[in-house]
Amino acid sequence: MMDPAHGTIGDEQPDTRDVQKNNFPEANDAMAHQEARRVNNDPRAGKQKGNQPRRDRRDVHGWVVLDKPIGMTSTQAVAVLKRLFNAKRAGHAGTLDPLASGGLPIALGEATKTVPFVMDGRKRYRFTVCWGAERDTDDIEGQVTATSDQRPSREAILALLPRFTGVIEQIPPRYSAIKVQGERAYDLARDGEVVELAPRPVEIHHLSLVDQPDNDHAVFEAECGKGTYVRALARDMGRILGTYGHICALRRTLVGPFGENDMIPLDQLEALCHRAASGEGSLADALLPVETALDDIPALAVTRADAARLHRGQAVLLRGRDAPNCSGTVYVTAAGRLLALAEVGNGEIIPKRVFNLTGLTASPGRNERN
Repeated sequence: MMDPAHGTIGDEQPDTRDVQKNNFPEANDAMAHQEARRVNNDPRAGKQKGNQPRRDRRDVHGWVVLDKPIGMTSTQAVAVLKRLFNAKRAGHAGTLDPLASGGLPIALGEATKTVPFVMDGRKRYRFTVCWGAERDTDDIEGQVTATSDQRPSREAILALLPRFTGVIEQIPPRYSAIKVQGERAYDLARDGEVVELAPRPVEIHHLSLVDQPDNDHAVFEAECGKGTYVRALARDMGRILGTYGHICALRRTLVGPFGENDMIPLDQLEALCHRAASGEGSLADALLPVETALDDIPALAVTRADAARLHRGQAVLLRGRDAPNCSGTVYVTAAGRLLALAEVGNGEIIPKRVFNLTGLTASPGRNERN
């Protein structure tokens, strides 16, 4: 999960650093559209001449994994996709900062109920560290706070990597979304306050040196768990190597079940939208099924009669020798269709989140992922 301050991996928070000037007019159009909606919802606005009626949103359910371009915030990306699909509800599963590119899973409609399962999954990043300078934000957007003429050798970098693999203690960056006495650390840092953050355990499953194009730069790939900060990783490696370091490029290549094969560039989504408007295609082709986010959860099929009870929020007893021998969280299907998230225990299925997938959903072919 990208932290809203400066391209880190961290706890999910609203993106507060929306770029005021950017190269994405469609994102600004989406913001303008939201403002127009607020005006149109004002009962006084109906009396004004030339006021256009607001287009009704529609039910759209599924995941779109946007290959987010550099320079766009996650908030802007969600607004753009919500406009393209004319969807009622949308949200993302892990903020990706404007500095970063790559996978931004966006949940539409009932898929928003599965967001926590994606956010809790592993993330993979490819990032470039620039040696010789440390910055207050630990990335290229900050002010230089220390410099060094020393540059690490390939051998020194490789020898260091095991120290940053497994469960390690990490001090989050000062510009992070962690709360300090009720205030975000990045807000305190911007106000000039000295922010002291306590170290906390994080897990890095894999860390490798991918390339060393010159003495000043090194490219890494990391796969890590929730709460890890890539910026802090670059900072700490630089200090131990006898120099300083900060992130100068960052790309997310995996978020939970969503990899690079699932990503769709924004221009392709817009082109698909135009074709769909002319009857030459369907936006459903861009959607992954809601249950894609539930890859690590057991599926449990039930009869139509039991499905009706679960849909009403009622528990279902597990009877007979054919009753499933499982417990914990499952996702329930009926006739091959996602029905609910439920807990199995004490001989019954207890629905926790029920899905209503009436509306636009993923095309059948999108169930077969590359």
